[in-house]
Amino acid sequence: MIARVAGCALVAAGLLAVGYSAWPEAPAPLLLCNGYSGLPAARQGAWRDGMVRVPGGTFSFGSDRFYDEEGPPQAASVSGFRIDVHPVTNAQFARFVAATGYLTHAERGISFKDDPTLPEHLRVPGAMVFQQGPDVLNPGWQFVQGASWQHPRGPGSSVAGLENHPVVQVALEDAQAYAHWAGRTLPTEAQLEYAMRGGLQDADFSWGKTELPKGRIMANTWQGQFPYHNAAADGFTGTSPVGCFPANRFGLFDAGGNVWELTRTGYRPGHDPKPDAALDPPGPTLDESFDPAEPGVKVAVIKGGSHLCSADRCMRYRPSARQPQPVFMATSHVGFRTVRE
Repeated sequence: MIARVAGCALVAAGLLAVGYSAWPEAPAPLLLCNGYSGLPAARQGAWRDGMVRVPGGTFSFGSDRFYDEEGPPQAASVSGFRIDVHPVTNAQFARFVAATGYLTHAERGISFKDDPTLPEHLRVPGAMVFQQGPDVLNPGWQFVQGASWQHPRGPGSSVAGLENHPVVQVALEDAQAYAHWAGRTLPTEAQLEYAMRGGLQDADFSWGKTELPKGRIMANTWQGQFPYHNAAADGFTGTSPVGCFPANRFGLFDAGGNVWELTRTGYRPGHDPKPDAALDPPGPTLDESFDPAEPGVKVAVIKGGSHLCSADRCMRYRPSARQPQPVFMATSHVGFRTVRE
């Protein structure tokens, strides 16, 4: 299922291979990847509990260069906050589940209250899985009974060996439960976009103005004709270990691609041209959210794109990109990271 990047082991003198605890003031590594356990040490250089400090500032929120739902761009300001240096991993989520006994939405099933239009045969435990590969006649999304964060592609799959991959198959309430347990919250859309931009003011990508600087692939995305052929030029055909690509200037790994990331902001098409707060705009609440494709369903903003985003069909591995995600839905390409304000 997952193709590994050759040579994508860490680049910081092998520190992660033996753990950060011996060097509490060691600098953050240039890359994480296959040598990383998925569990950040409590203290490691600029990191604290796997989080990095993002200074407050003003930025251009949104864009008018790509999709209509990203505009209109507007000046917005956020206060300083701490944010996870990478999406929450399977190892981190497993620690939460072991401590609390929590059952995710996919493990419990979708209720009538969640979505009254859903057929009864889809109200069993399970989740949405994107089917791909040379043996798949009809690639695309399918509901797979028994799919969950521990079995992201269905009962025959496992996260064993994927401890340092982002956790997927989590609905909004699952991400919020983890964040509450950790003493944190999910980011607002403004916070996440600001952090993903890494301080770059007029750049389309978290790493700069061009998608492939000097021809270098900077994120885990889809290369090839979507959805029929993934050339996997980046080395992956699904999720990748966190931190296999360079961090942005704020120190965030996977600030584009790999997995979409949930926010606590309700989705509405486009940005309000008159934001309701000049500082720390919260955006619409979930009760105020609206998706024209699914009226009546509460939807949250997800950002950052995923390994299923291609240049020809979905160039949304950019900070300003945004999509609606039904709050009850769990899928194989959506994860999250948390903030402490």
